[in-house]
Amino acid sequence: MGKTHERIEGRLRSFIEAQPVFFTATAPLSADGTVNLSPKGLKGSFVVLDDHTVAYLDFAGSNAETIAHLRENGRITLMWCAFQGPPNIVRVHGRGEPVFRDDPRFGELLGHFPDIDPAQHGLRAIIVVTAELVRDTCGYAVPFMAYEAERDLHGKRFAREDDASLSAYFTKKEHIATSLDGLPGLPLPLPPSTV
Repeated sequence: MGKTHERIEGRLRSFIEAQPVFFTATAPLSADGTVNLSPKGLKGSFVVLDDHTVAYLDFAGSNAETIAHLRENGRITLMWCAFQGPPNIVRVHGRGEPVFRDDPRFGELLGHFPDIDPAQHGLRAIIVVTAELVRDTCGYAVPFMAYEAERDLHGKRFAREDDASLSAYFTKKEHIATSLDGLPGLPLPLPPSTV
């Protein structure tokens, strides 16, 4: 039923890259901390960098749990499900790092996402994940669901922000600079982009 893969390549890579949505899971080290599970979408915001490394754009939102957990311990799991076609679930377990806008690597990493305008979505960071364990399982119980279209609401909301107003927006949110569990989240004020 389940199979472990040495790398993200071939059929596995094609499957991951074709999915319109994936999920991220992180948790703090504290046993009573909040486990975070987030859906991710927006076509063009995810890439496979090499056989062991993936990355996605981290856009504006109302909290920064993934960033906080990665800053504390680096643990992350990404999951994709086949909602159409043959059943399949792929999980990449690994170590993640938020690369912030003032990081010298930011511009080069951003170049891997040519199909999306990051300014339209309030880009906060690029999350880079190094795979430690890659597995796929059957997904027999995952239902068929049809993909209709991307939502344009996120882009409409954040396209009107510049660095200063976006930083002010984040500062007003309770769980951006500090996570639900009190961990350091997104560094504020938002640093200007290096690109």
